[in-house]
Amino acid sequence: MSEIQNSKRYDLEDRTLEFSRHVREFVRKLSRTIANIEDGKQLIRSSGSIGANYIEANETLSKKDFLMRIKICRKEAKESCYWLRLVEINSETLKTEGNKLIQEATELTKIFGSMVEKSK
Repeated sequence: MSEIQNSKRYDLEDRTLEFSRHVREFVRKLSRTIANIEDGKQLIRSSGSIGANYIEANETLSKKDFLMRIKICRKEAKESCYWLRLVEINSETLKTEGNKLIQEATELTKIFGSMVEKSK
């Protein structure tokens, strides 16, 4: 693998890590309703799963396994977007932050979708 491709791979690893961190910070700020607690747990799981599966995809031995892991990344990014839309937000500041996270989850979905298409 060339040095440029290698650095791009790790940039996406860093990007997914940062997304997970921002999601965790966002969830800490949400009001403590039963719905937000449960939805927040799901959001944390799905956001963390994006990066974890991407790291696993980079370590796969076959193209088929790589493609499956990237599809899981795409699925988890879509799921993160869903949970972000579902949480109850009580302030404009959190609404703005939530919209930024939705935008990032959408961009990650598109990136992984593009990777799936290019791998075919």
